[in-house]
Amino acid sequence: MSKKGLKKEAVIGAVQENEQSTVTDEELALINTYTRRQLTKEEVYAFSVVLCDNDVDRDGERFSVESLFALEKLFVGRTGIFDHNPTAKNQTARIFACTVEAVEGRKTATGDDYFRLKARAYLPVSEKNSDIILAIDSGIIKEVSVGCAVEEILCSICGENADTCPHKKGEVYGSKLCCGELVNPYDAYEWSFVAVPSQKQAGVTKSAYSKGKEFDMENILKALEAGNGMTLSSEQSKRLLSYIDGLKQSAKDGVYYRDSLTSEVLRLSAAVQPEISRETMECVTKSMTVAQLKEFKTAFEKKKNEALSAVPQLYSEKNKNKTVSNGQFRI
Repeated sequence: MSKKGLKKEAVIGAVQENEQSTVTDEELALINTYTRRQLTKEEVYAFSVVLCDNDVDRDGERFSVESLFALEKLFVGRTGIFDHNPTAKNQTARIFACTVEAVEGRKTATGDDYFRLKARAYLPVSEKNSDIILAIDSGIIKEVSVGCAVEEILCSICGENADTCPHKKGEVYGSKLCCGELVNPYDAYEWSFVAVPSQKQAGVTKSAYSKGKEFDMENILKALEAGNGMTLSSEQSKRLLSYIDGLKQSAKDGVYYRDSLTSEVLRLSAAVQPEISRETMECVTKSMTVAQLKEFKTAFEKKKNEALSAVPQLYSEKNKNKTVSNGQFRI
């Protein structure tokens, strides 16, 4: 799918308009499970917000409906902050309830029924929060983005790892749009008020990490060769750097071995075919592979050994079509 932005609807991917800011008795009971003392309805301000959905985002990825239901449980109790800056002073609100809901008559970019993850959040009514409450009510603070982790990103075309499969996000294959399916969420970090969310309708900042799986360097290299991006954990980054260091050392060893092999070929060439200048042989060896250098070395060594082999005392030159004289034999 191209990067053209779709028109954003006011009620999607943001704080919900025309939703009650007061809480019900049931909601107050949920809120008070996070407080140190029992708050009253007058002491809390509540609002609704769509965290994410199953539509294709600006990265060419989307949550599966199953993933939304997993996130429904993971985001309850998570803190709302600003611009994904995880500091204590940035904590603004907290989610006390989440639900996945279908929007009747709406379809995603892939033609599927549209689902979204809707949350209810609260913050205490105070002088400090009065500006935030005013910004929410006036529509100034609206767009949100979430931080979470998923185990895999699968290709919507073939079902394989989206970073290593041959299909490209945004391309259409047999009338089917290719995108990355974010599956098996296992953690929800936070949700944040942002200026420009990643999802067109909700926004999501996400990472993919194969939880419980071995680090697959082959898949990493395939993804890089294909020009695809990958998100690595800090541990994976360390292991990748270690792998690269190993490659650098192997490269140094390879250069040393090739130089030694080239020197040996030049030395043998001077011994067995002195009619070819060293400059010429140096020019030839520069374009040779290591396998070709080894082949030349073996051939030159054989030729040298034949030339320097000892002649038996009773040796006849008749095989060389020369006259044999008795003077050649001494007993």
